[in-house]
Amino acid sequence: MTLQAQFAQAQADSKTLSERPDNMTMLKMYALFKQGSSGDVQGERPGMTDFVGRAKWDAWNELKGTSQEAAQQQYVDLVEGLKD
Repeated sequence: MTLQAQFAQAQADSKTLSERPDNMTMLKMYALFKQGSSGDVQGERPGMTDFVGRAKWDAWNELKGTSQEAAQQQYVDLVEGLKD
């Protein structure tokens, strides 16, 4: 299976996990997914009143410079670890 196919399968699997991951894991999943699908962070950092948007942007921004392939592999590995 190609990395792209594994990434797509991990995305589907993430929606059927037996229990919801904690918030920090969810942020990591979001950031890895965005980096793996869109590349480096885009747009401006959300304002102080948008706590969720700001946390998501910051998590994604921390992965700046990570290749899309590396982010996809990390995402696949993270979701696989959560399935156990």
